Amino acid sequence: QVQLVESGGGLVQAGGSLRLSCAASGRTFNSDAMGWFRQAPGKEREFVAAISRSGATTYYGDSVKGRFTISRDNAANTGYLQMNSLKPEDTAVYYCAARNLASVASSADQYDYWGQGTHVTVSS
Repeated sequence: QVQLVESGGGLVQAGGSLRLSCAASGRTFNSDAMGWFRQAPGKEREFVAAISRSGATTYYGDSVKGRFTISRDNAANTGYLQMNSLKPEDTAVYYCAARNLASVASSADQYDYWGQGTHVTVSS
């Protein structure tokens, strides 16, 4: 089992930045690839970014490519999502997820563990 806790969400103006963190506990975090997803009110959960177990491979959704950066610190059992040039359409609940494999994945059903989410609101 892996327990995931997100933090770092909040209210920011358009064009601003936020850094989300995902603290992992339980089984060894560096055994798992991880990802970030988001869900806006009335919309389906959307893939944001993923990173492999080693951190060598990253993958991004088209809507955030070039603005968001995913990273991880396996020694600290923590994953990160740096979000720059935020837009009002980035407003959502952001979830981190982990899966029992090393490789990246972009589908929510490929992940085994989920955090409770952190709210991000971008004002215009």
